[in-house]
Amino acid sequence: MNRHIVHNCVWFPIFLIGLATLILGLVWICHPEPWLLDQAPNEVLIKTTFENLFSSDINKHLPTYLKVMYRFFGLWLGTIGLLILSYVRVTKLGTNKARSSIYSTLFITLLFLYYLMYKYLYVSPLFPLLHSLALLLTFSMYFSIQIKE
Repeated sequence: MNRHIVHNCVWFPIFLIGLATLILGLVWICHPEPWLLDQAPNEVLIKTTFENLFSSDINKHLPTYLKVMYRFFGLWLGTIGLLILSYVRVTKLGTNKARSSIYSTLFITLLFLYYLMYKYLYVSPLFPLLHSLALLLTFSMYFSIQIKE
């Protein structure tokens, strides 16, 4: 296979991971009630509905707190996405060291995300996204093996 095509198959999936992470972070930042984006797994985890939780007078400021926490989470995700995009842009994953660094970081991150989601958020609508990110990482790693330096 053409060396240029193989190289594109190495860096572009990682670029897509960064882009997806950035977009997901922006969604959590911009959504007016971001806890509703993953409402089902959250309600399973807390064993009540948000409606019941917010109806108690002691929890009247809980939506504000959750909004701040989710905005922070969105900022964190967006920042990670930007860092991945910047790393790919600067390195184009052109060296074995650059590829190994990002692969190990993403592999460990995805491994822990799988653990957390299967243990606590097993009804999450984000599983297809997580599977897609893992597939993109695997795709990039496969083509990385095809590169002969």
